[in-house]
Amino acid sequence: MHWTRLLLLLLFVALGAAGCSKNDTVEIPYSTLKRHIAQGDVREVRMSSTEVRATPTESARRAGAPALWVATPVPNDAIVPLLESKNITYQGIRSDESNVALVLGIVAGLTFVLILGLSYKRMNPVRSMTALTRGRLRARDKNARPPTGFDSVAGVDEAKEELEEIVKFLRSPAKFASLGARVPKGALLVGPPGTGKTLLARAVAGEAGVPFFSASASEFIEVFVGVGASRVRKLFEQAKTKAPAIIFIDELDAIGKSRAGSHGGGGTDEREQTLNQLLVEMDGFDSHDGIIVLAATNRAEILDNALLRPGRFDRQVLVDRPDGIGRHAILQVHARKVKLAGDVDLEYVARRTPGMVGADLENVLNEAALLAARHEKSEVGMPELHAAIDRVVVGLERKNRLINTKERRIVAFHEAGHAIVAELTASAEPVHKVSIVPRGLAALGYMQQTPEDRNLLQEDELMDRLAVLLGGRAAEHIAFGKFSTGAANDLERATGLARRMVCEFGMSSKMGPVAFHTNESRGRRAGDSGSGEWSEEATGRIEAEVEALLTRAFDQAIDTLSRRRAVLDGMAEALLVQGSLEREEFLALLGEAA
Repeated sequence: MHWTRLLLLLLFVALGAAGCSKNDTVEIPYSTLKRHIAQGDVREVRMSSTEVRATPTESARRAGAPALWVATPVPNDAIVPLLESKNITYQGIRSDESNVALVLGIVAGLTFVLILGLSYKRMNPVRSMTALTRGRLRARDKNARPPTGFDSVAGVDEAKEELEEIVKFLRSPAKFASLGARVPKGALLVGPPGTGKTLLARAVAGEAGVPFFSASASEFIEVFVGVGASRVRKLFEQAKTKAPAIIFIDELDAIGKSRAGSHGGGGTDEREQTLNQLLVEMDGFDSHDGIIVLAATNRAEILDNALLRPGRFDRQVLVDRPDGIGRHAILQVHARKVKLAGDVDLEYVARRTPGMVGADLENVLNEAALLAARHEKSEVGMPELHAAIDRVVVGLERKNRLINTKERRIVAFHEAGHAIVAELTASAEPVHKVSIVPRGLAALGYMQQTPEDRNLLQEDELMDRLAVLLGGRAAEHIAFGKFSTGAANDLERATGLARRMVCEFGMSSKMGPVAFHTNESRGRRAGDSGSGEWSEEATGRIEAEVEALLTRAFDQAIDTLSRRRAVLDGMAEALLVQGSLEREEFLALLGEAA
């Protein structure tokens, strides 16, 4: 980039110099020049056999004369006597001086051509493709770093079993060929972000001991049409020279989106050409060549059908969020690099982290290690792990955020209401901690539970969850007789859950067993009218049912807290004094009601 700027500067200087050499210069006939000399309008003359340059006097300049008169002399004409009679200074012009303008013009032209050539080279996709792709799509050197194996992957046992067949084929392809078996050309790893799809692909290559070619799908896309297709060809050419090998394409949905409804133009053409080239390449090699294509995505539903047909990505492997046992196994893998105290119970940590994926769990252990180092500890203990979970789940503790006495009291009753209703509902999930210490961007307080891993929930259990969400608002109503803005997020979550109960789960006797698409499934609110999905009358009935569910849940929370008003007051006062309550302290205050 700095070379281009330097050349541009040189071009401007050359053009400026060339321009200045001709600026305000007028070519006139030789006879006119001699007349100006005779009239005394010239103060200096420089001449050669081919050119006479006359500089006008100041008075002539004020009268409109240019900065320089130039004329071609008549052969054998004696102008010197005329100059001497007028006492005008005259001298000859060196031959190299007369060519300055020509030289400057040539320099400016060459500089312009050079800049144009460099720009073309930078913009030409064919020439730039090699430089842009070199190093990105190169096989991982297995000797440069320790290979990743299946022992480094935990919590996805079913996915590992699916991929072990690929490992066996890469180790001994002749065995499969002798039986006439065809191993899938490609396997698509599908799952939420952070579940270990990329790690699992590396583990397959590590177990098989073959080169691993990795690229993100977004690396193929450029402004220039054709660059992505060229990069795909280059990737497969590299892999074929190293066969048997594994090609891994991360975030496949960046180039593999469905082409249905696409109208082309701009980046769409480039993406479609890249996708077409990928399809051609996957058709162009035989499974016996020893090339296996793995890809990862968390949006399999938007992929083009041509990618998912047999002969391309034959197999889809689900890499889902781990359950409690899987989280425990993942924690054990990541704990190998962390010095844990003897009292650390990773199984309990796994129960406290429902819904977390492998990346989240690794982050929890890393945050705990950082906290232990900050506190000058030699080992990571349970206090650091608890604090790390709070930090990851709720956010960073904001010790400097000042809350006045009135607001702290409202928050204390709000969080106490959540906790009491959560612990006393029929489908109670254990309350782990209650706090009014501000965390994250907006949380003035929080209540944490230790839920079990569940795949199905019944109607009464969902109603209990609605009551828990509205427990804080109910506590404010009982304690102060009015509501605050602190329940905004609770109301949003409760309304969303109630709408799903009505629209998706069919848990409404008035609406019946009918599914109405919600915002999550159709990209709009269920109450939007005029969409053609259902009538305005049905929309009104849906909203009425949602309101009825929320009112019933709120009344349930009011009833629970009203019967334990003394517990509510005592717990709020304890929170105001201590800031937070662990489960043992919470149960002690709850007393026999628990």
